[in-house]
Amino acid sequence: MVTPTPADKFSFGLWTVGWRGRDPFGDATRPELDAVDAVHRLAELGAYGLTFHDDDLFPFGASTAERQRQIERLRKALSDTGLVVPMVTTNLFTHPVFKDGGFTSNDRDVRRFALRKVLRNVELAVDIGARTYVLWGGREGAEYDSAKDVRAALDRYRESLNLLTAFVHDRGYDLRFAIEPKPNEPRGDILLPTVGHALAFIATLEHPELVGVNPEVGHEQMAGLNFAHAIAQALWQGKLFHIDLNGQRGVKYDQDLVFGHGDLMNAFSLVDLLENGGPDGAPAYDGPRHFDFKPSRTEDTAGVWDSAAANMRTYLLLKERALAFRTDPEVQQAISESRVTDLRTPTLAPGETHADLLADPALAEFDADKAAQRGYGFVRLNQLALEHLLGAR
Repeated sequence: MVTPTPADKFSFGLWTVGWRGRDPFGDATRPELDAVDAVHRLAELGAYGLTFHDDDLFPFGASTAERQRQIERLRKALSDTGLVVPMVTTNLFTHPVFKDGGFTSNDRDVRRFALRKVLRNVELAVDIGARTYVLWGGREGAEYDSAKDVRAALDRYRESLNLLTAFVHDRGYDLRFAIEPKPNEPRGDILLPTVGHALAFIATLEHPELVGVNPEVGHEQMAGLNFAHAIAQALWQGKLFHIDLNGQRGVKYDQDLVFGHGDLMNAFSLVDLLENGGPDGAPAYDGPRHFDFKPSRTEDTAGVWDSAAANMRTYLLLKERALAFRTDPEVQQAISESRVTDLRTPTLAPGETHADLLADPALAEFDADKAAQRGYGFVRLNQLALEHLLGAR
């Protein structure tokens, strides 16, 4: 079925459908979208959840009364529609005060202000039922190498995460943090630019069990990396706490296209991994399928909702194709002949040591030239995947 339902766990950022089409070279092309209207329209389309930054819901610097009024409006809309809020985040990038970052600004007062802003929003996240808190450090970086002591910046980044995780731990909140990597834009170079960088950083924290990653398709592909590989590594380390889906066409600015409207083959591999776990056939991820896209500024309001629907439909179509691929007997034979599943067999026998390996007579007589003549059949396997993707099988 390609009709989305809440069981599919599709969620959207309020900043996605609410993007008015403003960019560095042009003014807005659409009117402002009210959060309550967004909740109702997404529910009509079959979505499961809505996510938001604090500043998406109420203006920067809003009074306590205004803040609470907007929260209650959202809470009622969620109750009326059944939508949930699986994730919340904080805007530390729009207001000019954050022009040199939040957690890693050279200005200590700005860093303290940023941390307080996040702490207040963590409390909101917990109150509204979110289980994940995403941290995108879009301004945590520099344009000039001499302008930022990167080692000190990473110290401050770590200090901030340690404070936030201690806060959650001490309060007994059921909330985890997810770092969202990005290589550049809006800063020339952003700290923790890829999934690999973020995973290495997380290992240095006081509560690493409370921190994972929120990879985004376009962000990894902007760095010329394979997004499906990044997700596989995050899953391997038990750190895929959330995921942002969109489309990207190569190494350029962050396009935020509809999911699948970029590298379609990699999107197919990604959905196959998330839904089928690769060769094993077991689901690998059970969290929200979150769309962090921007409806093209060429679209009117109706086009915004067409774009939202397109994300979900594309994902479900790819899910259908991936299942057909995995259950095709010819594909299963090709996988076997390519020895893909053999990689699950440990290289060493149980209890085998380096001394045993060195003394193995079979390895001493191993015919490397003969082994090198054998092909792996990867092209045939990929062609089968492509044919399933195209609906030709």
